[in-house]
Amino acid sequence: MDQDIIKKIPHKTIERLSQYRRALLICLSQGKTHIFSHEVAEIQHITAVQVRRDLMLIGYSGNLRRGYNIKDLIALIGTIIDSQDGQRVAVFGMGNFGRAISAYFEGRRERLSIVAGFDVNPQKIGTSIAGVPVYHIDRACEIISKEKIKIGIITVPGNQAVETAKIMVDCGIKGILNYSPSPVKVPEDVFLEEYDMITSLEKVAFYVKEH
Repeated sequence: MDQDIIKKIPHKTIERLSQYRRALLICLSQGKTHIFSHEVAEIQHITAVQVRRDLMLIGYSGNLRRGYNIKDLIALIGTIIDSQDGQRVAVFGMGNFGRAISAYFEGRRERLSIVAGFDVNPQKIGTSIAGVPVYHIDRACEIISKEKIKIGIITVPGNQAVETAKIMVDCGIKGILNYSPSPVKVPEDVFLEEYDMITSLEKVAFYVKEH
């Protein structure tokens, strides 16, 4: 697929494509070979119109009688989302959440892998968690350069998030996923995605209260 077209795909569409692939992989593992837009929509709790729009945007159309070919669609989404050479990720903060992310992600994506963890706890330094070696954060630049890491995940306590993000940027990280409760700022050439679990939980609580 043309790289100029890929660059113009909205961020929300990229997010949904990732979700579609996850659902499609589950369907494939269950022996399903084809799927209709309304089935994908039901799994993702969105409309079939939205699914069709997203897939038309990436140039994919299904068969009216059989629907979308699951293997072909998974492969196409992969060419859009994944890097041809693969992407390497580091987790900053190997506490309970950092360990959980490393364990959960192990082996789930062929072209996206967590290859290093950083912490300051001497009991964790030099160990391996879910196959991920843990280093002292003082070695961040060294390991990031050596392992060609471009993506970092922040799972440190909120009061350490800003400093951690600065270290990541200074060491060459170009994409950051921030799970800490504190927002961070990064240069324009660094992509930042922040996930606030408290806000998400409060949103759920609001709708429960109202209904």
